[in-house]
Amino acid sequence: MITASARITPDVVMRPATLEDAGGLARASLRSRAHLEPWEPTRPDDFFTSRAQTARLRAQLEEGRAGRAVPWVLDREGEIVGTVTLSGIALGPFRSGVLGYWIDVDHVGRGLATAAVTRACAAADTELGLHRVEAGTLLDNVPSQRVLAKCGFEEFGVAPQYLHINGAWRDHRLFQRILNGRTP
Repeated sequence: MITASARITPDVVMRPATLEDAGGLARASLRSRAHLEPWEPTRPDDFFTSRAQTARLRAQLEEGRAGRAVPWVLDREGEIVGTVTLSGIALGPFRSGVLGYWIDVDHVGRGLATAAVTRACAAADTELGLHRVEAGTLLDNVPSQRVLAKCGFEEFGVAPQYLHINGAWRDHRLFQRILNGRTP
């Protein structure tokens, strides 16, 4: 599990998530609910509570202890302003993980997503020894596609009805970044 924090902008630190982040995640998620709604699964009202975020974090941290995920938060002077997660981590000959991220509505457009994705890819390469990171976006999520392109991801396909997002099965563009050519 990754334990190091990294300053990704002058006022934002990307650090491993902890159970103590539940309240901050609930506040940031609620604040950004309408902004994120088109890009996320339909969320019940209790998703935006500390209790639900504690349960979600507990599950992510368990996946982390098993070596299958790394959840980070973006912390701006004690306020959570986004998350980045590597999940579905597979080692062996695949050495790959799936990247997901979101930025608080009040902090969009500041370069946080690009900085966080860059840092997550560096950690995936040097700290986890992964070969590849994958990410998917809705077909019309151009801002996220720009972030991935800036971070060295290349589109490699379209997955029909890939995820159930905002009430329907949605097609996604699939992206990957090859991190290195090391032998496992």
